[in-house]
This record gives sequence, C-alpha cells and structure tokens, in this order.
Amino acid sequence: MVAPLASVIVPSLNGAHLLPDCLDSLVSQTYPRVEVILADGASTDGTVALLDNRYPNVRVLRLRRNGGFAGNVNAGLRAARGDVLCLLNNDARTEPDWVATCVETLQDHPELGSVASKVLFADGRTLNSAGDAFCRDGAARQRGVGQPDGPGWNQPEAVFGAMGGAAAYRRAMLADVGLLDEAFFMYLEDVDLAFRAQLLGWGCLYQPRARVYHRGSASGGGKLASYYNGRNLIRLLAKDLPSGLVPTMLPGILRYQATRAREALAAWRGSAARATLRGQVTGLAGLPRHLADRPPVQRRRRVSDRVLYDMLSPGALS
Repeated sequence: MVAPLASVIVPSLNGAHLLPDCLDSLVSQTYPRVEVILADGASTDGTVALLDNRYPNVRVLRLRRNGGFAGNVNAGLRAARGDVLCLLNNDARTEPDWVATCVETLQDHPELGSVASKVLFADGRTLNSAGDAFCRDGAARQRGVGQPDGPGWNQPEAVFGAMGGAAAYRRAMLADVGLLDEAFFMYLEDVDLAFRAQLLGWGCLYQPRARVYHRGSASGGGKLASYYNGRNLIRLLAKDLPSGLVPTMLPGILRYQATRAREALAAWRGSAARATLRGQVTGLAGLPRHLADRPPVQRRRRVSDRVLYDMLSPGALS
C-alpha cells in the first residue's frame, strides 16, 4: 500500500532568519512522502534567495501580497497535493517523526478531521499548546500553556481543535468544512476552523507523540496579537455559536468580554491593552458582516447543541 502524500505548508513573511531551523527539521522527516511548501507573503528580506540556495526541493509560493496567516496558508493549501495537509509556523521545528505520527494518527482514526501536536516552547520543557480548547465563557484557550511538560500531558485525548502553528488536517475534512476564514487575517482563524469542523462532526485528537518546538511570538505577538484576538473572537462567536446555546452562554460571554475591557482600561498606558480595546470595538462595529456570514455555517451543522456544549470546557483553564 502506497503511503499517502503529506504536504506541509509553512507561511512566512520576512522570516529568513527563522526558516533554517524550521526547514531543516522538515527535510529530515522520516516519513517517505512529504512535500514542503513555503507560502511567502511578499517578503523583502532574502527569503527567496535562501530557499533557492539551500532548499531547492522546497516549493516556494511567491505571493503578490501578504495575506496574513490565513491568506498565506490558504494559498499553500490550494497548491498542496497531499491527502494529509500539515501547517507549521516558520519559528517552529519538529521532531523527525512528526509527519509520520500525524499521518498514522489520521489513518488509525477515520472519524478525525485533524491532529493537534504537543507544542513545547523552545526550552523543550514548557508547554505552548496541548491542543485548543473553547470555553463556555466564549474564550479560546490553549491547553497547558505555560505549564511544565510531564506525564500528565502524554496521553492522547479528544480536544476542540489544533493550534494552527502545528496542525495536521485530513483533506476530506477541509473539502467539507472549507479553508481558513481570511477575514480573520491572523489569530483565532484556527479556532474558527475547529469550530466549523466540530459543527459538522469532525473530531480532533491531541497526539503527544507529534512533538514540535516553538519560539513563540517571533513573527507576531504584542499589539498585533492583542488587536486581532480582541477583534476576531467577536467575529468567531457571531458566526459560529449556534442560536440554541446563546441564552446559556451569553451571560458568561459578556462577563468575559467586560473583564477583558476593564483589564485593558486599567492598563491603558500599555500599547497592547489599547490594542485589545481597539480590537473589541472593531469587532463590535463589524457585527453586521459577521452575522451576514453566519447562515452558511449554521445551515450545514450536523451536531446537536448538547453534543457541542459537552465539547466545551467549563471556563478558565489552569
């Protein structure tokens, strides 16, 4: 039996200083059939020359403009030929068996649409993500972030979704659910994809043997992350949350949003705090568009309110 082709898409913008560690780990994969695609958002820093000189077997998509994480990744997904489609941040590196483990997990579990990796910070001891959780207060959180790695994080388990910086998707799932929502530009587009997948009955498994090491915030963070997280969470809720869960969840959602706003106001001198508020205001101002994009998502859902609600985490995660 021929092993399925796996495509790994690496989105990048002016990341030449980050790419050697990332690409070296990908060209050293033990899996026999891997294509690596760099989706370059019109870099001006010598990225293309680096790829031409050192990585001739990596496919380079030279995009005319930077489409953010969502747009650049989607360009890579459209160009990819694999049956398994993996995403990897340009400031991350993988274990040699990362692709093989992701493919094996999807083959062993045909009900899965995606696989979430164990993502460690670069020190190799602290968790960045053990999969994404979505909570009943309307917050998206990364499981285990900031906690020391240990035996408690070594068991596979069902999770809401995969962190987009180190994820594997089944092509059939993306064909059913759709690609990333480019209106997000960056941040929470992976959670939106996971939400849409869960509404259609596609599961996600956290696979701790699929290990990735992430520098973190090397190509984002700060004001950028604060703004887009503030804005995009409102879009996600307006678009994806089923109407039947609104009465149950709305009080918690409003409390969470109000707490974020109060904390940002208390730290008003900080640029990231101001960016959070700007994001919330922009998200609210965009509600007509977000709500207009809601019907196509909700019409196709296959799971009940109760099934979806049971997938959600109770609240703040330690």
